[in-house]
Amino acid sequence: MKKSINYLLFICLLLISFSCSNDNDLDEMGYKQEMREFVIGISQYTRSIHYDFIIIPQNGIELVTEGGDEVDEPCSEYLSAIDGHGQEDLFFGYDNDDEPTPTETTQYLQTFLNISKASGNSILVTDYCSTLSNMDESYVLSNAAGYISFAADQRELNNIPLYPLPIYNSNSDDILVLEDAKNFLYLINPENYDSKDDFINAITSTNYDLLIMDLFFHDGTEFTQSEIIQLKNKANGGTRLLICYMSIGEAEYYRYYWQSEWDSNPPGWLDEENPNWAGNYKVKYWNSEWQAIIFGNENSYSKKILEAGFDGVYLDIIDAFEYYE
Repeated sequence: MKKSINYLLFICLLLISFSCSNDNDLDEMGYKQEMREFVIGISQYTRSIHYDFIIIPQNGIELVTEGGDEVDEPCSEYLSAIDGHGQEDLFFGYDNDDEPTPTETTQYLQTFLNISKASGNSILVTDYCSTLSNMDESYVLSNAAGYISFAADQRELNNIPLYPLPIYNSNSDDILVLEDAKNFLYLINPENYDSKDDFINAITSTNYDLLIMDLFFHDGTEFTQSEIIQLKNKANGGTRLLICYMSIGEAEYYRYYWQSEWDSNPPGWLDEENPNWAGNYKVKYWNSEWQAIIFGNENSYSKKILEAGFDGVYLDIIDAFEYYE
C-alpha cells in the first residue's frame, strides 16, 4: 500500500513538473521552435480565409534553419509558411543609427537571409540612416544582394523620407504579388498626420510598390476597407500591396485587446516591460491565451486585419526567443 502511494505521488509530481515546464521552461522543446509554430499557425489560419495572404516575419532570421545555426538544414515547414523576411539594420543602424553595421554582423545575417531567398522568399531590408550618401549605399547594397530595401531616416518610422526623389526603383507597374515589388515604405507611426485623410493623401502621392502600415490610426480608429482600397493606389496609376504590422512577441498597452485590470493583475503570460519601448511587454508567446488574441477566431487581431482588406501581415518581435533563451 505504501509503495502504491509513493508511486502515485511520483506520478503527480511528474505531471506538475511537466505542466510547469510547458508554461515557463521550454528548454527541451525550444523557444525557437515555439516561435516557428506560432508563425506557421498564423499562416495556416489567415491563408484558410485568404489563400494568397502574405506572411512576412521581421528579424529572428535564425528560424530558417532547423537548429538555428548557419550550418543546419533549412526548416522547410517554416520557409513554406512565409513569403518573405524583413530584416532591420542589415547595412546601417545595427549599433547606432546612420552608422554602418559591422561587417561580421552583416555577413552573419546574410547567410540566413540567403537561405530564405533561395527558397523563393523576398527579402525586405530596413536600414536606419539619414546621411544621403549612406542612404544611397543602403539601396545599392540591397539591390546588389537581390533584396528590396527602405532607407529610413527616422527610427520611429513616422514619415515619408524626402530622399531619394524619385524613389529607388520607381515604376508604374501593378504590384499583385510580393515578388513584383521593387521598393517599399515602412510607415507604422502616423503621428505626424492630423487626420486619416491627410495620411491617405500623403501615401497616394507616392509610388512605393508596397506599404507596411498599422491597422490603427493614432486616434485608435481602424482603417476601413474603403480607406485601404484608396491606399493601394500609386500616384502614377499603378497599384501597391498593403501589409499590416502586427507585434506577436510583445503585448502593447495601447492596443484594443489590452485590459485595464492587467495593470495590477496581469495574466500569467504577460512578462516584463521592454525598457527601450514604454508600454511594450514581453509575452510568453507559446501560451494559448496570447495566441488566441493574435489568431484563430473571429475576435483575433489577424481576423481584423483580414477584414480590413490588407494583402498580408508583417510580424514583429519574432526574435523574442532570444529574450527567453
